[in-house]
Amino acid sequence: MSIAPWSFSKIKAFEQCPKQFYHMKILKEYVETETEAMLYGTLFHEAAEEYIKDQVPLPLKFNYALKALDRLQAKQGKKLCEYKLGLTKELEPCGFFHKDVWFRGIADLIILDEDVAWVVDYKTGKSARYADKGQLELMALATFKHFPKVNEIRAGLLFVVSKDLIRDTYTKDQEEELWDKWFTNYAKMEAAADNNVWNPRPSGLCARHCAVVECVHNGRN
Repeated sequence: MSIAPWSFSKIKAFEQCPKQFYHMKILKEYVETETEAMLYGTLFHEAAEEYIKDQVPLPLKFNYALKALDRLQAKQGKKLCEYKLGLTKELEPCGFFHKDVWFRGIADLIILDEDVAWVVDYKTGKSARYADKGQLELMALATFKHFPKVNEIRAGLLFVVSKDLIRDTYTKDQEEELWDKWFTNYAKMEAAADNNVWNPRPSGLCARHCAVVECVHNGRN
């Protein structure tokens, strides 16, 4: 089973339950399905990109995000929407679909202003309570590689419904330490694949939300 290319969502799925991750991968169901919530998120991302990039008016149903998007629009710098970031295993920048791509990430918005960049990820969930800044770390690390003149990245998870902004700042001298952490996380997933051992990790989600019915922890058994 091939692990690479990996991403933040792939790592999180593995951490949640290696067994579920394995079965979803085999069934080719790992990709996000278009549930109503996911479809809504996709539509918002498309509308935000058109608003920032081409000044297309925001649909009325997304007007709650207008002030936040206007603040981003007003920032000085070159704006890159839905920017695809690929890296090789040597952490060299490459195309998203390059044959040697090892890591993939998509930044909802990057604003480049000389040696400073803003990296923003839009969230359409109703609460920022369980926000995970790991995604910001990886987007910042990939941005440093793609834009080597950048020395500081101000990153944020923008919860457009609850109007929360989860912030963090990353500097180039943090790269080695942060990459070491993610290499360790990746190594666990790689070891599971090399040994073909995918242990279940039971949780409250097993009862109703797992599609792996053959698992002994599945609530439908």
